[in-house]
Amino acid sequence: MKKIYRAAVLAAVLTIFAGVAWVQIQNQTPKRYQAQFFDCFDTVTTITGYAKSQEEFSEKTKLLWEKLLYYHKLYDIYHAYDGINNIKSINDAAGKQPVQVESEIIELLKLGMELYQKTGGKLQIAYGSVLSLWHDYREQGINNPAQAQLPDQKELSDRAKHADMDHLILDEEASTVYLADSKMSLDVGSIGKGYAVSRLSEYAREIGLEHALISVGGNVCAVGAKEDETPWLVGVENPDQKSSEAYVCAVELSDAAIVTSGDYQRYYEVDGVRYCHIIDPATQMPPNYVSSVSVLTKDSGMADALSTALFNMELEEGMSFVESLAGVEAMWIGKDGEIRCSSGFKIHEEK
Repeated sequence: MKKIYRAAVLAAVLTIFAGVAWVQIQNQTPKRYQAQFFDCFDTVTTITGYAKSQEEFSEKTKLLWEKLLYYHKLYDIYHAYDGINNIKSINDAAGKQPVQVESEIIELLKLGMELYQKTGGKLQIAYGSVLSLWHDYREQGINNPAQAQLPDQKELSDRAKHADMDHLILDEEASTVYLADSKMSLDVGSIGKGYAVSRLSEYAREIGLEHALISVGGNVCAVGAKEDETPWLVGVENPDQKSSEAYVCAVELSDAAIVTSGDYQRYYEVDGVRYCHIIDPATQMPPNYVSSVSVLTKDSGMADALSTALFNMELEEGMSFVESLAGVEAMWIGKDGEIRCSSGFKIHEEK
């Protein structure tokens, strides 16, 4: 009788222990969370990921926010910040003296110089003098559409003369940047945000966020896959803002990035014609080949730069260029809504 009683007690204890263990396992299972902030790179940042608690996720996203804000300040061309030499600092010192900067600026500019050569000048980070003129006219046109005007072509051409990449001088040993032309200025808007997102994805892994999706405006980067190892699904926005369909398709992302450049978000109109923020260095004018280009590759900085460069190329030239690059795919949406893809660009098919 005593043996039966002891066995019953033991069974009850084991049952309780198993129940406690199960609760502990349940509590340790990562859940999916999302965070947003709005003060970096003048756009919305959304981070989706997995953590054991909201508190843990909030701690990690706070670290990511601080890191992204740091890059925002480094690559800012409009504002100065205490204790930081940024892109504005370099521009302000053009023709005067070299500026000592952090390695994150040196590495960004090296990538920009490399891609300037690779894209035949379609990616131009030293085009700030031209882009600033367009920026002023675009802001005026947005604020007062009835008085919207185009910049003077002669002034654009004159400013374009101060964009010689040979005048961008890097000294890696001293960690300095010098613009030898006093009228030259850098604008890293075509590459800075994507580069920052790429570095942010590396930092996410360092702090233990192994499964996350980071979206900073049109720059989307997947850190690993989802928790269940299935890929993230990312929609490609429809450039036709009048359409009832917000997205034209979706792609699967896992340890990869997709970046879209288009004419449908930052633009203004003059006499009924849309002029977007992307400027072709060959003409000093916004290109009019397609409505958007999306680039899919491992590195968000590369994807950001290439999406801008491809937007400045005619379709067939761009497709040929992409096919020559390893690990890079692209999708173009034409003015008529037609979708064209490189040979390895795979659109997610609903199952």
